[in-house]
Formats: sequence, C-alpha cells, structure tokens
Amino acid sequence: QLQLVESGGGSVQPGGSLRLSCVASGFSLDYYSIGWFRQAPGKEREGVSCIDTSGARTKYLDSVKGRFTISRDNAKSTVYLQMNSLKPEDTAVYYCVASSDPDVHTVLVVPEVWGQGTLVTVSS
Repeated sequence: QLQLVESGGGSVQPGGSLRLSCVASGFSLDYYSIGWFRQAPGKEREGVSCIDTSGARTKYLDSVKGRFTISRDNAKSTVYLQMNSLKPEDTAVYYCVASSDPDVHTVLVVPEVWGQGTLVTVSS
C-alpha cells in the first residue's frame, strides 16, 4: 500500500521556523514528483510547492517564495519543506502528495497519493 506520512508540524511564533518531513512507505520516492498542499480553516486548499524526481525543478506559491524551501533525499525516501519567517497566514494543515507523472506540475493538479496531514500553527 502506498503511503505518505508527514511530520514536523507544531506551533511557532511569527518569524519562527519549522521543517516538515514526508516519508514514503510501500513505494520508492525515486520515481515520484512530490508536492505540498495546505488548507487553512474556512479556506480552499492551495498548492504550496512541488519538486521533480531529481530535485532539479522546484515550484513555489508566490506567497511563500523566499521563505519556504522544498528538497528531497531519495536515499531516505523523504521530502522536506523548510519553512522560515513564518506568518500567521501560514497556519494550515499541510499535506504531502505524490505523482508518478514526469511533469512536475501534475503533482499539484492530479496527485495520486496523499498523506494524512500535519498541522502548522503560527501565532503569538
């Protein structure tokens, strides 16, 4: 069974940092593009970032550019989302997703595998 498990969420003050991790089980991440979605209370889900199989291509939501960095370690079947300079508007449940489509954009359009989500709360 293909599974993604997120961790690293928590509560932090504005300006703080968190690093989310997404670990794959039941399959190798090597052949999957990985993305992160988030959904804040009462708001629609939005794609935050994505990375291709090699890590060479990355994409970011405009509001997180310069603050968030996505990376991957295929040897550990893990993808990371480093979040710096966090703002209250970053508060949301963050979901890791995967797609076997070689086009990195597809993972945020038609993901094939979803994680269960991890909550990030940014508040003073």
